[in-house]
Amino acid sequence: MSDITCHAKGAHHLYPRARTVIDIGGQDSKVICLDGNGNVTNFVMNDKCAAGTGRFLENMARTLQLSLDEMSELGLRWKKDVTISSMCTVFAESEVVSLVAANTETADIIHGLNQAVANKTASLVRRIHGEAPYIMSGGVAKNRGVVKALEEALNAEIYVPQQAQICGALGAALIAWEEVQYGQSER
Repeated sequence: MSDITCHAKGAHHLYPRARTVIDIGGQDSKVICLDGNGNVTNFVMNDKCAAGTGRFLENMARTLQLSLDEMSELGLRWKKDVTISSMCTVFAESEVVSLVAANTETADIIHGLNQAVANKTASLVRRIHGEAPYIMSGGVAKNRGVVKALEEALNAEIYVPQQAQICGALGAALIAWEEVQYGQSER
């Protein structure tokens, strides 16, 4: 099974109303459109580089000398808009270093990073005509600042399951269970 199918199955199990799955993991991000039965109708992936993924955020946290948990919390306390113009990890890191050198508040920098990830992801959603209700999976779903920025970019609430990072694994387990029980998956 592809990870697309597994994420769709897991997401539909966790939130049957969902029509769009937004998965931002460590190495890639993907948006998956579902029908009412949880079947994949369309998808798009950003897998050419780390831009907008968990790896991107890990690198930025390291640059800011923060843990990912600290970054998630601090990013909610921003006061001024800061624009991060590059999603390339190398160029964004240079921008962050320049902002730190200019004494820009760390919370404002993090909010700028969160908005950059959210805007990149929202453009993927729009590209394939994703629609609410939304569910978010992957480790980045634990970053409340990214989720909030993405909700604002999409002008909609996003359901985040408690264990968002195992959504794909849950889907794979459900597919395997169906194959054992029924001799085939309900794909």
